[in-house]
Amino acid sequence: MSMYGRSRVKVPASTANLGPGFDTLGMALSLYAWIEMEESADTVFHLYGDEMAGVATDKSNLLYQVAQMVFAEAGVEIPELSITMYSEIPLTRGLGSSASAIVGGMAAANAMIGSPLSLAKLFDMATALEKHPDNVGASLFGGIITAVWDGEHADYIRIEPPRDLEVLVVIPQFELSTTKARGVLPLEITVGDAVHNISRTSLLTAAMAAGRLDLIGRAMQDRLHQPYRAPLVPGMEKLLAEATGHGALGIALSGAGPTLLCMVERNGSRKEELELFLKQTMEEHGIPARTCWLLPCTSGVVSELIETNQMQNGSFLDMIKGEKQL
Repeated sequence: MSMYGRSRVKVPASTANLGPGFDTLGMALSLYAWIEMEESADTVFHLYGDEMAGVATDKSNLLYQVAQMVFAEAGVEIPELSITMYSEIPLTRGLGSSASAIVGGMAAANAMIGSPLSLAKLFDMATALEKHPDNVGASLFGGIITAVWDGEHADYIRIEPPRDLEVLVVIPQFELSTTKARGVLPLEITVGDAVHNISRTSLLTAAMAAGRLDLIGRAMQDRLHQPYRAPLVPGMEKLLAEATGHGALGIALSGAGPTLLCMVERNGSRKEELELFLKQTMEEHGIPARTCWLLPCTSGVVSELIETNQMQNGSFLDMIKGEKQL
């Protein structure tokens, strides 16, 4: 008989950097992964959704690995697990798929054993694994996150996203590894470029906190990473230069890309024009891509424990059917 119940977790996708806030700013988005985890006689995986194709179904799986880290930290031993996951977060597209798996797996394992670890502890553990706090912070706490990491501990402040803010992403149908996207960055930058990014990151953070949507476009300018990554994403240069002329408040590469993200006023009159511009620009450059309207997600990771004697009969897929975005 299992000592532990089954945990159930819903974790949002995220976008990082928001332009100038490289490895610093993140925002949770209304795309999700759902995870269930429980003790089992043997380790088994049930992975659903197109985004799960090719994901490992043995103990090298990231969810299994991070669960074991949580158990070790809590002094608990549960070597065999049954893990179920459905994800609508595209892999290696710049929407925080690995961060959401890390946060979701840690939260599920923690909930399963009665939540002995604090969110702050999970944040430090997740950041140590991901190496930067922006995506994991957004998936963990929701909203907009500004965070710093000193190699051991992450400090953050969460900002409630402006109510009128909506997000339009254009997701190219090719994968871009973070390693490759980081590999093109220069090792050194000029003081001028540093000041450019520091000032705009400060302005963007303050604009988000104050709800000043009018300042977002100028605040989202970047010289640290986007100019160097533009050659990796056909059409990106044109989109960055012209999207604000088609109704976007601002535009940035989402994380390491290749997805691009536009901030949009929810009741704006040019939303169709902007969507068409994104699609046509990608078509012009021969890149199949899809667009998706999203909202900032304010809740972060949500976990619950289903006691063994209260197991519901409804299937995992039935539970999430009404919630899927894509």
